Parts: sequence; C-alpha cells; structure tokens
Amino acid sequence: MSSLAPLTDLNTGKLSQPQLFKGIALFTPGGDLIYSIDPGKQGRWHLHLCAALQEILDLPEPPHFLVPCYTATVDHWLDPRTQQVRTFAEAYPAVLRHQAVLNAIFDTGDLVWQAAPWPDGLCDRMVLATYRSSFPQLWEDHDLIVQLDVTEPVFKYDRVPKKTQNLRLKTQAYVLRLFVAGHSAATERILHNLHELLERSLAQPYTLKVVDVLTNPEQAEIDQVSATPTLVKVWPHPIRRMVGDLDRVEKILQMLGAQEKF
Repeated sequence: MSSLAPLTDLNTGKLSQPQLFKGIALFTPGGDLIYSIDPGKQGRWHLHLCAALQEILDLPEPPHFLVPCYTATVDHWLDPRTQQVRTFAEAYPAVLRHQAVLNAIFDTGDLVWQAAPWPDGLCDRMVLATYRSSFPQLWEDHDLIVQLDVTEPVFKYDRVPKKTQNLRLKTQAYVLRLFVAGHSAATERILHNLHELLERSLAQPYTLKVVDVLTNPEQAEIDQVSATPTLVKVWPHPIRRMVGDLDRVEKILQMLGAQEKF
C-alpha cells in the first residue's frame, strides 16, 4: 500500500478532487496485454477483456481460464479519513515481471506491485498448458498493448457478452514486423528508409521489430512469411503484408492506412 499527497488548487489553496479509478490488466502467456481504466469504479471487467481478446486474436471462445492467473489490478481511491489518495496494486506471480509495463499504462510511477496469492486449485501451470492446443494464439507474442474503453454498463457475471462489436478498442500503437534474411547493406538501407517514412507519416506511436528468418524461422511461419523482405502490419487489424520492393512509399502508406506529411 502506498499513499500520495492530496491535490491542491494553486489558486484557492483548497483540495481539488483527485483522479480516482480502478484498473485491470489481462496478460496472455505470450506477453500480450489488454487493459481497462474505469474512473467510475463500477466493476472489474474480466468478461469484457476476455471477450475483446477473443475478437482481436480470433479465438474460438473467450479465454476465461486466464482469470485470475494472468491478471493485475490497481485501485486508486480516496481515504475519507485522511483525504489522501491511496493506491493498492497487486498482480499474480505469473505477471509480476511486467511491473514496468503496468506502471506505464496506469501512470503509477515506480510503484512496487504486491504479489496476489495463488488461489487454491487454480493457476496450475500444467492445467493451463492443456489449453495451448486450442488457443495457440495466446502463447504467441503479437506485441499487443490494447486499451479497452469500458463505457458500457457492467455485465452481470453470469452473462457473457455475445458480441464484441460494441466494445471499443483503442489502438495504443502500430505494431510492425520487418522480416529479412541475414544482415546486409540492403537490409540496413531498407530499415533506414522505413524508419524515416514511419517517423514522418504516422500520427501514432509505433514499434518495429526486425526478424531474421535465418535465426527465427518459427516467427516467419507464425506470420505466414515465405519471402524476404516482408513488412507485416500486425496491429491495428486487419493484418497486412507487403513483400519485395519496400521502396514504394505509396504502397506502404496504403497498407498502413496513413498519409505522408509534408
């Protein structure tokens, strides 16, 4: 448990209302993340996050088995006795290593998260591994960090949302992968030109991961890459691929849904 000083209005010297919220993050075994921030503190939104993961990763059903083993929660609340904002944050052991990411998305500074106790009969790694054949996407790393806008009323816990079209997904960044075969001057030129194009053309942040198919053929197979160089837009959906000549600026911008800035 940590406490923060109450907020003060510099003009009146009076306490102003601090920002209070509940937040929940749901990770996949592969390291992808979907989270929500709820200023209304209405609920924990587990069902919403699972339903959204099903939509994003094209899963056969919502991955409810990830809860609670791969979750982290934070509560930013006002202590009525001291009028101080307090923060309680806990994460299950499987996701404690992601504390830096959690602090970044929830803006909690260098907060040290508490380890939530393993529930009896749950979170057995051997049991969770049995889902891998049915949900292989959850064990892959898609470099996803997605915020779910939870503005709809809370679903009852015995009710699973049947459609996720009404759940608004907010893209935090473009996720791109550049597949190459070995290190060469041509690869360096492609990477340099691509960085310049992305810097001047994308209004949102982006991550660009370079994948060498000679040392990482598994990732090439996952992304269905059969030739190099190939640029893959992993996020936002739909997934798009561009093979071969990556000097065609117009084609790259069309794939990204962006426009060049002058």
